[in-house]
Amino acid sequence: MNWFLAKIVYRIVCGEGDHTPQFDEQLRLVAATNEKEALHKAYAIGQQEEDCFYNTADKLVQWKFINVTDLFSITEMTDGAEVYSRIEEKDNGDQYTELIHRRAAYLKMNPSLRLLETL
Repeated sequence: MNWFLAKIVYRIVCGEGDHTPQFDEQLRLVAATNEKEALHKAYAIGQQEEDCFYNTADKLVQWKFINVTDLFSITEMTDGAEVYSRIEEKDNGDQYTELIHRRAAYLKMNPSLRLLETL
């Protein structure tokens, strides 16, 4: 069995969709014998995990599966290996830096809560 890292992308639509388009890019580990099987499994995960629910404002929220955009073979588990990188461009670099510091501080104060949120 081999390990693959798949990026699955969803579009998030709230109500009639009269808002800035939102997308969720998820990185998922997939165990498969080859790339074709891994891609098939990632696509199935994307479809199975589409979701609809009503938010606190009683608006329908939909997570619509778009597609699997990337698939990487993980040949070896190495401590500290880079598994994902994304370059962000922001209008306000100082504001983005402050956001990163706040998120890091929250993680340091609540590590068990952050772990539970990802499970």
